[in-house]
Amino acid sequence: MSSHRKHTHHLYLIKHQSLRWLLGFVLVLLNGCMTSIEDYEHTEPKFDLFQFFDGKSQAWGMVQDYRGRQVRRFDVELHGVITGNQLVLTEDFVFDNNETQQRVWTITKQENGRYIGTADDVVGEAVGHEKGNALQWQYVLAIDIDGTTHHVDFEDWMFYQNNNQLFNVAKMKKWGITVGTVTLFFQK
Repeated sequence: MSSHRKHTHHLYLIKHQSLRWLLGFVLVLLNGCMTSIEDYEHTEPKFDLFQFFDGKSQAWGMVQDYRGRQVRRFDVELHGVITGNQLVLTEDFVFDNNETQQRVWTITKQENGRYIGTADDVVGEAVGHEKGNALQWQYVLAIDIDGTTHHVDFEDWMFYQNNNQLFNVAKMKKWGITVGTVTLFFQK
C-alpha cells in the first residue's frame, strides 16, 4: 500500500472513531438529561390521582404533529368512580370536527405511588408512577387512522397545579421518534 493510501486510510479511521465517540457522548448526555419521576419527589402540592378524578371534571386540549402544528382540538367530560383500590374513569371526547369518542379507564392503585391502567384502546397495560406533584404514565395506544390501526407509544406526564387544576403533556412516539404531542388542561 502506498504512503498516500496509508495516510488517507489512517485519517478515515481517526474521523470514524471520532464520530463514534461523539455520537456515544451525545447519547450519554441525552440519557442524563431525560426527566425522571424521581425529580418530582419533593414537589408540592402532592398529587393524588384518585382524589382528583373522583366525581366530575372537564378538560380541553389539542394534538400537535411532529412539527408542532396543531392538528386537532377537543373537549372532554370526565366522570370517575372509586371502588376500593380501583378508579373507573369515563372520558367523553368531542373533537373540533364534532367527532365523538369514549375511553373508559380502569385504574388500579398499587403500592408506592404506582398504578396499572387498562382501556379498550390501550394495548396491554398502562403503567403509572406518582411522586410529588407529578404522575408519569407509559402505555401503547391503538389509534385508527383512515381505517388502519397504528400502535403508538405514549409517554404521558400529569402535573398537579392545585386542588382544581391539572396539566397533562403526552409525547406520542413510533419507533422511538416523536410523531406528535397531546396537551390537556383539566379542571375539577
